[in-house]
Amino acid sequence: MSDWLFGLVSDLGWVEARHEWLVVLAFVVGLTLLAHIVGSSLLRFLQRRAEATSMQLDSALIGAARPPLVMLIWVVGIVTGLQVAVSNGSLVVPESVTTVRKLALIATMSWFVVRLISRLEGILMQPAAGRKAMDVTTVRALGRLMRLSVLVLAALIVLQNLGVSVSGILAFGGIGGLAVGFAAKDLLANFFGGLMIYLDRPFSVGDWIRSPDKEIEGVVEDIGWRQTRIRTFSKRPLYVPNATFASISVENPSRMTNRRIYEYVGVRYDDAAKVQQILNAVRAMLESHPAIDTKQTLMVNLDRFGPSSLDFFIYTFTKTTDWVEFHGIKQDVLMQIMGIVESAGAEIAFPTTTVHVAEMPVEPVANKA
Repeated sequence: MSDWLFGLVSDLGWVEARHEWLVVLAFVVGLTLLAHIVGSSLLRFLQRRAEATSMQLDSALIGAARPPLVMLIWVVGIVTGLQVAVSNGSLVVPESVTTVRKLALIATMSWFVVRLISRLEGILMQPAAGRKAMDVTTVRALGRLMRLSVLVLAALIVLQNLGVSVSGILAFGGIGGLAVGFAAKDLLANFFGGLMIYLDRPFSVGDWIRSPDKEIEGVVEDIGWRQTRIRTFSKRPLYVPNATFASISVENPSRMTNRRIYEYVGVRYDDAAKVQQILNAVRAMLESHPAIDTKQTLMVNLDRFGPSSLDFFIYTFTKTTDWVEFHGIKQDVLMQIMGIVESAGAEIAFPTTTVHVAEMPVEPVANKA
């Protein structure tokens, strides 16, 4: 190819021999630019056709290939131009031009695979026809692991092409791993803590969690390899090292099946004869309430003789787990209980104190003068 290009330039006659390599290089760059334009136009056309179909994989493949392919076209074009110039002896460049092209090809392929993995993550996390969306935490964990594997493999291939012994690096890893482990034990503890979260899945992105052992409560926004980001209810971000979760108890209210209503109500001692009527009416109200889950435990019982009231409790569960909706149901239940107590001719007790005087004191008789 180089002989043909230089022969073509020489036949033109208007280019000095010492400048022929510049014309050849410009010609190669022009061809590269043309390939860039044609390749980009073709990929845009294919992208539009892919978006018009119901398949998402073809769109992911084409979208992931566009920037790496453009980079590959320019790298191959420039390296080819340099090789053509070198072959004429007009330009002196390092002999590693071929190695650069190999490394560029490795980098381009790695970039393409990493971009494809990221796009597949987005597809798997979105529901589609006939398929449910996968768990966000699982998809992100697999995506990060696959990207890390691709980058490590690409780095080993690059080192191999640069003449570095990969087997020696792997052998050093066994010895050096001990030193690295002692130096970065906290980092490794957080890494394995994150791995245990991904495997055991005590919580996922979007879950509301809290710990009775530490002041940790909020919604999980991201689970990284080193730390987990939690958005507290005051809207502040809380960054927790993953190793922390290996030594504390974590409660996950997001996975509750029901919400509990557990309240005490006190009536006056003067209304003791009406307590049973009130209990029966409250129990019937709860059993017929559309928002109460009657398949769960439902209790309405007199529980204790309080200092100024006869106390009974209600213990039941709502069907919903939504926080706002739950409080609306709880308010409705308590309002109906107040109505039941009032309709029975009783009253809800409030703290009172009764002073019992066994005998009135006798006033002393004043001495008559």
